[in-house]
Amino acid sequence: MPGENLSRDEARERAALLSVDGYDVSLDLRSAVGDADGDGGPRTFRSVTTIRFRCAEPGASSFADLIAPGVTAVTLNGRDLDPGQVFDGSRILLEDLAAENELTVDADCAYSRTGEGMHRFADPEDGEVYLYTQYEPADARRVFANFEQPDLKAPYRFEVRAPEGWTVWSNGAGELADGVWKFAETKPISTYITCVVAGPYHYVTDTYERVFEDGTKLEIPLGAMCRKGLAPYFDADDVFLVTRQGLDFFHDHFDYPYPFGKYDQAFVPEYNLGAMENPGLVTFREEYIFRGKVTRASYEARANVILHEMAHMWFGDLVTMEWWDDLWLKESFADFMGTFANVGATRFKDAWITFANRRKAWAYRADQLPSTHPVTADIRDLQDAKLNFDGITYAKGASVLKQLVAYVGEEAFLEGARRYFKRNAYGNTRLGDLLSVLGETSGRDMSAWARSWLQTAGVNSLTPQVLLDADGRVAELAVVQDAPESHPELRPHRVAVGLYRRTPEGALERYARAETDVEGARTVVAELAGAEAPELVLVNDDDLTYCKIRFDATSLAALRAHLGEVTDPLARALCWSALWNMTRDGLLPARDFIGLVLRFAGRESDIGVLQMLHAWAGTALVHYAAPGWRAEGGDLLTEGALRELRSAAPGSEHQLAWARFFASAASGEGDLALLKGLLDGTEDIDGLEVDQELRWAFLEPLAKHGAADEAALAAELARDDTASGKRHQVRCLAARPSAAVKAQAWAQVVESDALSNALVEATIAGFAQPSQRELTAPYAEKYFAAIERVWRERSIQIGMDVVGGLFPALQDRAGTLDAADAWLAEHADAAPALRRLVLEARDDLARSLRAQACDEQAAAG
Repeated sequence: MPGENLSRDEARERAALLSVDGYDVSLDLRSAVGDADGDGGPRTFRSVTTIRFRCAEPGASSFADLIAPGVTAVTLNGRDLDPGQVFDGSRILLEDLAAENELTVDADCAYSRTGEGMHRFADPEDGEVYLYTQYEPADARRVFANFEQPDLKAPYRFEVRAPEGWTVWSNGAGELADGVWKFAETKPISTYITCVVAGPYHYVTDTYERVFEDGTKLEIPLGAMCRKGLAPYFDADDVFLVTRQGLDFFHDHFDYPYPFGKYDQAFVPEYNLGAMENPGLVTFREEYIFRGKVTRASYEARANVILHEMAHMWFGDLVTMEWWDDLWLKESFADFMGTFANVGATRFKDAWITFANRRKAWAYRADQLPSTHPVTADIRDLQDAKLNFDGITYAKGASVLKQLVAYVGEEAFLEGARRYFKRNAYGNTRLGDLLSVLGETSGRDMSAWARSWLQTAGVNSLTPQVLLDADGRVAELAVVQDAPESHPELRPHRVAVGLYRRTPEGALERYARAETDVEGARTVVAELAGAEAPELVLVNDDDLTYCKIRFDATSLAALRAHLGEVTDPLARALCWSALWNMTRDGLLPARDFIGLVLRFAGRESDIGVLQMLHAWAGTALVHYAAPGWRAEGGDLLTEGALRELRSAAPGSEHQLAWARFFASAASGEGDLALLKGLLDGTEDIDGLEVDQELRWAFLEPLAKHGAADEAALAAELARDDTASGKRHQVRCLAARPSAAVKAQAWAQVVESDALSNALVEATIAGFAQPSQRELTAPYAEKYFAAIERVWRERSIQIGMDVVGGLFPALQDRAGTLDAADAWLAEHADAAPALRRLVLEARDDLARSLRAQACDEQAAAG
């Protein structure tokens, strides 16, 4: 039988054959503490699973999924099967099935250190052990035997034995009786959203109550947990506030009561994702608990994730896609609903600005890679599925839904969602199921819209054309749409076109606006004829559609001179986003973009936009600026950052953002001396509190420039001897400018699997430093020699981290492109997911070289 992968065809065949009635899963996690067996193998736990299922063709054969070091017993319909004959390490062969079947599997499953399956974390601060599960798309089979595909839903009953003094949580409500935690049976759900969390977690409770119009009352027990070491920083009250606001919002709009009983939220260590929508037990990365001062943007991001996962309770958990082709049916909706609810229910009323500026940037990048795909993707197998949790499935899909709301109207969209839930509750769906209800509620034919927006790839560009009459007024304003040769589809766009002029006081403000449907290559906006001549035309004002905004020459000149005077924060964010896309596309020199940041970012009121500009400016310098200008550009950025840091309001979040940006850019002797002084207290900037997280942010540039040695980093770890401190120290250690340091970091990540997922990530982050291009140059050849072995031997998560994180992007020259092309040509039969990662990194590098050529030409011209 095939290995750990599962194809769509196999899943369809199995779904046609089997129906699952229920699972009983018993886990013994007492082995999580104490000494391991000492036999050199992985630390394991006992997993006993009984599955009751039906077979449509008695006598047929199928298989169950399990990835485990060992299986003790397999019993099918009372017959003992030889594990050595039926278990191959990832599948259990099931022959001669009856109409009704009962399978029991007794296995030794391994604790994980990669964040896949049952992850085990030992806290260096106090020695406590914490467990949690993470499965999507297909790692429940690392914890219990099952049928690992989303359309074989079933109810689950979990019971867990745990070390004394621990608490255990699962999807359903639980209680401890006679040393065993027993949990209420779940509703029918998919394998990948079952969950167990266990350990001495700090746990806080609250309650949500709602009375519906018919007088019925819904009461939902709320819980939130984290490691004990993070308890002093845990602002559970704010987590519960957003949770209650979200539950109110979704009940108002979905007309379907929350169906999964309780609502726990666990903030867990060494988490690979942002969060996971396990019904009744949502898991989050613990970095959403802030150990130091952060900006409002961080709280907004956390609220968005809380609401994104909550939306999944309906989109994804209650109604689930049949196969991973329609992953967007849950992720695009949750991404849209996260922002929709953030604006509609919480204090973060400007969340659409963040969406336009940050989420869409992710989508635009992904949609221009050679691996871009339609929102409804062709997912052949589980490896494809793992890589499709990307900017297309999330952010482009959400952008398309935002456009759909503008197209059909908010109420028609929400009524479609309500019908979708009621018709498909606890079931599985495809694209057509959603389109049918949206067609009903909107009165529109959704098939043409779906073909253009969901079933084709690529991003369109919209450019204004303005013709003025003899009196200087608009004679004709048209929107020109184009598409790349690789994806030539021209789409229908519902857009707002805004005209902007400066007021007598100098503000650049909108004085005319028209909504129109852009169709085909050129669309005239008749409503704007006769308007005063604009200084700036914004063709996707209010961010209604998904497109790259372009400018005519007059508009671009106005932005170069007056971007800081655009008073509307969303319009300003859209202008910044458009200029960034131009920089990435080699249409605006990187030094010009950096110049705009230096001139205007200090006036940016939206802290999330400001922090995005900092990130973009750093990327522009490292990847898109001509190599000969990097040193000068770096000095300009550092000087500008320090100037803004000193002039920012004391104690403000803008001051904190500029402090972090200054540290990231610092390289000169004076700048490093200032950072040292801020750390040891000999320097002071009024209002800037250098807390522990900011200390590590200041230490990293010192480490990478050789101004903080191993002893200094060890001393800082002694000061912050926590899991977070260890991750920071590992990153800083790998950042030091030494050939021996780089060799050690490479060996730890590529040649060994001793590090946990979080420390692999930290080591990779420290390894590649822009100031150390020559030092890491020898690893380009080593990278291409190692990646196929790494992909074969390591888990897919670690494989993705290594292949994506260690690609020699900083060796930005034609020879590296040639090496990537040679590897792709010589490895045509390599795993498609591996080839995709290399192809994407190669494309990013090619884009960098084109942008550098644009910047070089600007210097010459």
